[in-house]
Amino acid sequence: MKIVVSTSTRNPNCPWQVRLDQHVVSFRSEAEARAFVATLQNRLQAPHSLMQGALPESAGSAM
Repeated sequence: MKIVVSTSTRNPNCPWQVRLDQHVVSFRSEAEARAFVATLQNRLQAPHSLMQGALPESAGSAM
């Protein structure tokens, strides 16, 4: 996933934006935008485990 922090002139109330591939999230300040990116990156890098039983039995046979 490509994450880019930049300025924007589209909305004067939210002059900062974070672009996540094709999705854009607007922020009031650079600090808010960078805090969002830091939280997102921490969550993406966190260990993820697939709990057994989380998928229906029929989905397991397709893997």
